[in-house]
Amino acid sequence: MAETSTPDATKLSKLEHLKENSRQLRGTIAEELQAGVECFNGDNLQLLKHHGSYQQDDRDRRNEKDADGNRLGKRYMFMVRTRIPGGKVTADDFLKELDLCEEYGNGTLRVTSRQGFQLHGVLIKDLKEAIRGINQTKLSTIAACGDVSRNTMCCPAPFKNNPLHDEMQATADAVAEHLKPKTTAYYEIWLKDEETGESEKVEEFVPVEEPVYGKRYLPRKFKVGFAFPEDNCIDVYSQDLGFLAVVENDQIVGYNVLVGGSMGMTPAKKETFPAVAKRLTYVTADRVVDIADAIVKVQRDFGNRENRKLARMKYLIHNWGLPKFKAKVEEYFGENLPEPHPTEVTDVDDHLGWHEQGDGKWFLGVCVPNGRIQDENGVHYKSAFREILTKYGMETRLTALQDVLLCDIEEKDREDITQILKSNNVPLAENLTLLKRYAMACPALPTCGLAVTESERVAPDILADIEKVMDKHGLIGERIALHMTGCPNGCARPYAPDIGLVGKGKNKYTLYLGGDTECTRIGFIYDDLVPQNEIAQRLEPVLQFFKSDRQNGECFGDFCYRQGKEKLADFAANA
Repeated sequence: MAETSTPDATKLSKLEHLKENSRQLRGTIAEELQAGVECFNGDNLQLLKHHGSYQQDDRDRRNEKDADGNRLGKRYMFMVRTRIPGGKVTADDFLKELDLCEEYGNGTLRVTSRQGFQLHGVLIKDLKEAIRGINQTKLSTIAACGDVSRNTMCCPAPFKNNPLHDEMQATADAVAEHLKPKTTAYYEIWLKDEETGESEKVEEFVPVEEPVYGKRYLPRKFKVGFAFPEDNCIDVYSQDLGFLAVVENDQIVGYNVLVGGSMGMTPAKKETFPAVAKRLTYVTADRVVDIADAIVKVQRDFGNRENRKLARMKYLIHNWGLPKFKAKVEEYFGENLPEPHPTEVTDVDDHLGWHEQGDGKWFLGVCVPNGRIQDENGVHYKSAFREILTKYGMETRLTALQDVLLCDIEEKDREDITQILKSNNVPLAENLTLLKRYAMACPALPTCGLAVTESERVAPDILADIEKVMDKHGLIGERIALHMTGCPNGCARPYAPDIGLVGKGKNKYTLYLGGDTECTRIGFIYDDLVPQNEIAQRLEPVLQFFKSDRQNGECFGDFCYRQGKEKLADFAANA
C-alpha cells in the first residue's frame, strides 16, 4: 500500500516538516559533532531521538554559581538507550554496557521498562564513542526512541521444556527487524570509519527506500509487545500493538491482535487520555509480520500529524471507531480479518527467584529496584553482576519490571552465584515483599526534562511507608503492583496497575486505583495532589476496607474497581 500524502500540508506540525526535510534523520547532527558544540540545536534534538539518545541536563545543578556568583547554566548531558528486542543480552554485551557506564556515563546502568539499557550522564564529547561502543557488541541504539517502532517487547523467560518461548521470541525478533528504519544515517553519523580511524566526511545525501515509514516516519512513537495469556509480564494491553499468544496442543497457532494501548496523557488537554488496547482480530502465527506491517502503515498514513499530543494510534482509533479502523487495516492487509479468539490474559509472573529452565539448567531472576544497576549504600548490584557474568558468561534477559534474569545456570553453580549476590548485599527474591517485586518508578529528576517531581529517588521511601500500613493490617503478603512516574507521560505505565502514582506538582501526586496486577484496564483517579508523605496515609483506609470486605481472594485492584471511587471515599471518610 503506497503512502498516502497529507491533503493539506499546512496541517503538518513543524516537526513533520523537519523529519521530511531531514535527509532521512540526518539533519546536521554530524556537522555539529564535528564543530565540537556543547549541545545540539533544537532541530537536531528531535532527530537525535531516532538514533537512541535524548539531550538532558542535571536539574540538581541548574542554580550552581561560580566563585564570582555567576550562574553556571545548564550542564548538558545525554541519555543513550540501547534497543534490545525481547531483552536478550549476552554476558559480553552486558559487561560492555557496564564498562561504558563507567567510562562515559555517570557510573550507573539502567534497565528500562521496555527491556533495554540506558546510559545516563554521557557528555557530548563522548557521545559518539559511547554509541560506537554499544555497536561493537551485537546491540544498537537505532530506533530505541523517536517516531518509529521502538524496542519490541516479549516475555523473556528462558523456558526450554517446550518451544513456545523460543518461537515467540523469534517472532518478536522478526517483527522488530521488519519495523527497523532502513535509513543509512545512523551508520554514517556514528559508525563509519570506525576501523580506519579516518575523520568523518559529510557526503552527498543518497536516500534509501523506507518501505514501512515513508518520508515522514510515524506521527509519534509506536510500541509493540508479545505476551502469553498466563503471563502478561510485558503489559501487552499498554502497547500500541500487542500480540497475545493463542496456544493449542503446546503450539502457538496464532495471536490475538490488540491495538491502541498507550499510557501517556496531558492533564491540561482534556482530549488526551491513557488507554488500554482494544481486541482487533486473530491472525495465524505465520501472518504476524504482515499484520504488523499493515497496522503500522495505517497509523503512518492516517495518524494525526498536526498535533503531537493527539498523534498516538489510540486517538486515531478513538476518532474513527474500531470498525472503521479494522476495515482500513483489512484494506492494507489484503484480507478480511476474523473476530478475536476467546483467549484472554489470566495472570502475570515477575520471573524472580530460582526456576528450572526445563533442560536441566536453571535461571535466576534478580530484582533490581527501578532497574538502576549501581553500587550504592552498601548494596552492590553492579559489582555482583560483573563478577557473576565474568565468571560464568551466561546469557541474560531483561524484564519489563526492569529486573535481570541470569540464564543457563548449572545446578552445581547455584550456591556460588547465590553467595556472590549475598556478599554484595543484593536481596534475594524470597526476602522481598511482593509490593517491592512488582513496583517500578521512572527516572524523573534530576535527568528527565519532563519530570515535574521526584519518582525513582523517593520510591523506596514511599514503598516502605506503604509496607508498614500493609503489615499493620495483615496484608504484607498480598501481591499489589505499584507504578510511579514523575509526570503524566507514563513511562512506567502507572495508569493500569493496582496503584498508580503520577507526578502532578512538586512532591505531589495523582493517586490512581482500580487497575489490576495484570495491567489490563485503566484505573480511576482516587485522590489528587497528594503530598508524598501522605500517600500511605491516604491508602490506609482503602487497604483496611480491602482487608474486611474483599470477595473470594480478589486482588486489591479488582476490589477497588468493584467498589468504585465513591464507596472507597465514603469508607475512608468514616474510618
